[in-house]
Amino acid sequence: MKKILTVFLLCIGFQQGLQAQQVKPEWVTIKSANLRCWECRDALDRYLLKEKGLAENGIVQWKINLLQGEIKIQYLPNYISPDGLRTALNNAGFDADSEKAEPESYKKVPPSCKRAEDGGGPQKGKSCHISPINN
Repeated sequence: MKKILTVFLLCIGFQQGLQAQQVKPEWVTIKSANLRCWECRDALDRYLLKEKGLAENGIVQWKINLLQGEIKIQYLPNYISPDGLRTALNNAGFDADSEKAEPESYKKVPPSCKRAEDGGGPQKGKSCHISPINN
């Protein structure tokens, strides 16, 4: 009887260990006031591709909505948290929800990617959320 109980407990422990390793990806939506044009999207895509290339950083994929000024990021919660994702966006030079971009990184983003109060964003008479290929 003790052998059966021991085997049973080992099986349960093994199954729980497998379930702990198979964490499902989650989505988070982050607003960014300075994510409104294709140039900003390209800059952020390049940064996130570099970050995603790092071993086990937890970023699975992302979708950027320029009209809403937001990014949806799918991530692995056992590797990174939503706060860690906001920090990554701040390090790329973009605001993330209520957190402002890192000053040194913000200086490096293209002029159109600056906050509206800093003279950035869409220019008058020019729609910057439409792909330059279509213009």
